[in-house]
Amino acid sequence: MEWTRFKEKLALIPERPGCYLMKDETGKVIYVGKAKVLRNRVRSYFTGSHDGKTQRLVSHIRDFEYIVTDTVSEALVLECNLIKHHTPHYNILLKDDKTYPYIKITRETHPRLEIVRKVQKDRAAYFGPYPNGGAAAETKQLLDRLYPLRKCKTLKPKVCLYYHIGQCLAPCEFEVNEDEYQKISREISEFLQGGHQRITDELVKRMAFEAEQMNFERAAELRDLIAQIHAVMETQKVTLPDRVDRDIFGSYSNQGHLSIQVFMMRGGKLVERSATVFTHYGDESDDLTSYITQFYQDNPDIPKEVWLPEGVDATGLDAILHAKVLTPKRGKKHELVELACRNARIALEERFRLLEKDESRTVSAMQALGEALGIDALHRIEAFDNSNTQGTDPVAAMVVYVDGQAVPKEYRKYKIKTVEGPDDYKSMREVIRRRYTRLLREQQPLPDLIMVDGGRGHITAALDVLENELSIQTPVCGLAKDDRHRTSQLFLGDDSEPIRLDRNAPAFHLLTRIQDEVHRFAITFHRNTRGKNSLQSLLDEIPGVGEARRKHLLRHFGSLTEMRQAPIEEFRKAGVGDRLAKQIKAHLASLS
Repeated sequence: MEWTRFKEKLALIPERPGCYLMKDETGKVIYVGKAKVLRNRVRSYFTGSHDGKTQRLVSHIRDFEYIVTDTVSEALVLECNLIKHHTPHYNILLKDDKTYPYIKITRETHPRLEIVRKVQKDRAAYFGPYPNGGAAAETKQLLDRLYPLRKCKTLKPKVCLYYHIGQCLAPCEFEVNEDEYQKISREISEFLQGGHQRITDELVKRMAFEAEQMNFERAAELRDLIAQIHAVMETQKVTLPDRVDRDIFGSYSNQGHLSIQVFMMRGGKLVERSATVFTHYGDESDDLTSYITQFYQDNPDIPKEVWLPEGVDATGLDAILHAKVLTPKRGKKHELVELACRNARIALEERFRLLEKDESRTVSAMQALGEALGIDALHRIEAFDNSNTQGTDPVAAMVVYVDGQAVPKEYRKYKIKTVEGPDDYKSMREVIRRRYTRLLREQQPLPDLIMVDGGRGHITAALDVLENELSIQTPVCGLAKDDRHRTSQLFLGDDSEPIRLDRNAPAFHLLTRIQDEVHRFAITFHRNTRGKNSLQSLLDEIPGVGEARRKHLLRHFGSLTEMRQAPIEEFRKAGVGDRLAKQIKAHLASLS
């Protein structure tokens, strides 16, 4: 969009609450934000100076849209939904596959405990979420020992071992009163909300009684059970006397990263903690509220109170959470928020230290590799691999590593065009020729090292094209594998002797990582290509289906399985008549 047109569009933004969507040159949404005043917030991106991370975002913005809402609360909910839908690159995003586990008491005639990752409207009792999956499993295991709910998914024909060790009421043989189940459910709820001390006290009394009766084995079992309770619940060190359920948020931002800590207090006791570190591009306060909105979107266990650090704009949060959103200013409550923030800072600094160590090891590995190969300044490596199945659908792939780090956006895929049959050397020649002819034509910089997946034959093929056709003197190395398909030797150029490199050295590990990555990339591309070609060839066999209709059917159905199972009515939607649809389905049925 021209800048003049851009300014005209900025001037038309209303001074109302709402959400804005930033787009790149392809029209893809790369950032979603919310604002109390849309005009001020959106215009701020294009006026004044920004830090580095915001400049990276702004440099990719080519257009924007906005949606006006009546309230800031509506904007918060809308922002969360838009982020989930568009998954923008520059937004904090809680991935759908990272769901926290819950402990569930099933709503059945004879209930049982289980760990689930999705809360359903089935009138069952859910406890959680547990950010630590191991803690959820340990807690359930402890509850299974304490409370005699059934353990089997379906009732057995007779009592099992759990009945004999006192961990099941055996509803398979004996009638169990509903009041008994309700009592157990109440005790489990009390236990999970911080009431484990009462259970522990009762077990201590029972242990003493069993010891007095000289039932030492039973006393020992109770002793071990008490120890397990202490081990599982030992994290509950912070306590407030008001017994209120609350979540305490702390955050810390530095160098474009945002660390968030959530202390989960139930019954006034700290029972769990969630720790997350993101790369973020927005304002720390805005990104924290965005995180909180997503955190609770699919979570029915919203506590009575949510505490936030000072400086966070919580406008609208209380309305959508239906909880008290507070910013403690003094006393023990303020200290707890500060503790969460301090933990967030420690987590982020620890992340930076790990990154520095990884970077240091990677840089040293590159330096060692450069010394072993006689390359003074080794920064960029381009690695190639071929893939085919007995010569069919041959492809190749290239990956790029800069200073020891993969650069996926510079990866390239190649369909082999000039080679017939399974000839890896000719395929390598073609790909090397295509890649570096283009770099020379576009006057782009060449890599410091070219790496091929294979031994001396692949190196010779690459060198022949580079030196004799393109007059390029870039070093070429190859990794040969042993009989067990393990990387064993490193060859450089025409040298018949392998480079001496310790297999346990960081430089050797770097090479194997690059080799594994280019092989993975090539194999994935080959599988996709082979699958598409196979699908097309099968469709070509269907009478009455030409190239145009084949492509249309592929777009509409996506796969042969979907096409085979689809009713005739679905073919009509794809513009195919009933007669031809029956022929297609009959042909596909004959192939299954």
